[in-house]
Amino acid sequence: MEQEMINEIKQSIISMEDAVERLKKELSKIRTGKASPSMISDILVDYYGTMTPLSQVANVSTPDSKTLSIQPWEKSMLGPIEKAIFEANMGLTPMNNGELVMITIPPLTEDRRKQMAKQGKALGEDAKVSFRTARQKAMSAVKKAVKDGFPEDMGKDKEAEIQKTISGFSNKVDELVAAKEKDILTV
Repeated sequence: MEQEMINEIKQSIISMEDAVERLKKELSKIRTGKASPSMISDILVDYYGTMTPLSQVANVSTPDSKTLSIQPWEKSMLGPIEKAIFEANMGLTPMNNGELVMITIPPLTEDRRKQMAKQGKALGEDAKVSFRTARQKAMSAVKKAVKDGFPEDMGKDKEAEIQKTISGFSNKVDELVAAKEKDILTV
């Protein structure tokens, strides 16, 4: 019974760590007006009939803060890469010069910046919802263990420990979202 509780608490912590990592990945995809290879990393390109991530068919770099440069491993991939970027509907216009694909990142309007900041906050809220779910599972495991004979005062200590862990993860999410929001709203 005690081991089940410990395992459930460990699982809850792992799911919270996963939620933070997922949040970091999702926040990196939000445009800030600056070029970043992660903006287009999830675009799938038709590579000889197989949908393949862009990063596996080309080298993506940022020659400056407003430009993405995509150097395909094979020149025959220029067209499919260009097509995939258009189809991703991200508001980006690729330019193919026969050697590589260049994308100039347009400046964001004030409304678009606010919209993206809201999107970042929503992602942070999603992470916090998963924390609450994890907390509920961990607290239920503690209550069950107490009901099955685990000392009640130790159960209260475990609950306080769980709450402290949740608060730490929640603060981490707030920091990530605030940093992204500052990045987005900075012109």
